[in-house]
Amino acid sequence: MLAKIIPAPLLGALSLFLHTINTFFWFAPIIVFAVVKLLLPVAQITQVINHLLNFFASSWIYCNSLINSLTKKIDWQISIPQDLSTKQWYLVIANHQSWVDILALQQIFNQKIPFLKFFLKQQLIWVPVLGIAWWALDFPFMKRYTKSYIKKNPHKKGKDFETTRKACEKFKSIPISIMNFAEGTRLTPTKHAKQSSPYQNLLKPKSGGIGYVLTLMDEIEHVLDVTINYPDNKEFSFWDFLCGRVNTIQLHAELIPIPSEIRGNYIKDAENRKVVQQWINQLWREKDKKLNEMDGEK
Repeated sequence: MLAKIIPAPLLGALSLFLHTINTFFWFAPIIVFAVVKLLLPVAQITQVINHLLNFFASSWIYCNSLINSLTKKIDWQISIPQDLSTKQWYLVIANHQSWVDILALQQIFNQKIPFLKFFLKQQLIWVPVLGIAWWALDFPFMKRYTKSYIKKNPHKKGKDFETTRKACEKFKSIPISIMNFAEGTRLTPTKHAKQSSPYQNLLKPKSGGIGYVLTLMDEIEHVLDVTINYPDNKEFSFWDFLCGRVNTIQLHAELIPIPSEIRGNYIKDAENRKVVQQWINQLWREKDKKLNEMDGEK
């Protein structure tokens, strides 16, 4: 375990170097096959290439996991369902505290469920290398508008739904897992105070992304409700993680059948929007309690 013999800053630099090399290695075949898919928009070819792209992405995640195991000593405290499948569609919902959440989700669920696809902020397409890779893997990029902006530019209303609709059409061809951080942003004490959040450990959840997906994706029958916790270090940077300063990661997941009462048309039905938000609020109350329990188990 390199964390035992290498000073933290050098370990961080080495980890970053290895992750960068791994990313460039898998970026090459991903971008090549994505271009082929773009130039040959034939359904059968697209289907085959999508499987290949997901294989490359899963291999990239697997190698990232190996790098983490080599460079860092992390106590993974994991509780996940045993009856997961790569042949089913899932909506994955999780709390959001750090960029490390994404690495943790990818590492734990890689090859247990279909490849995770995230709805990303449009600005993230400009992230070097990763932005193009996310585009190549059909990650949808969302441009979020404030209520005041929509009021001044009413023609922009519904653009986020249209983006979601196009993404979900692509997602119907092969099983995938759609990932949603319902809080919409990472938890910080400042954001928590600004929201006057009713939850001790969470920000207020938003129902929009979940409601859109439930409306558009009949293929999804289960929610994988994930709770992530870092009991030894509540406030840390991604650099801290690379340097081996995150010692314990707790991840608890429950498989929840989607209740029939929240199925409907979230876009057009105000009552459905209310029901979906109430359902998510209940999940968040239970998640808040679970985080307190996890802190007690550290």
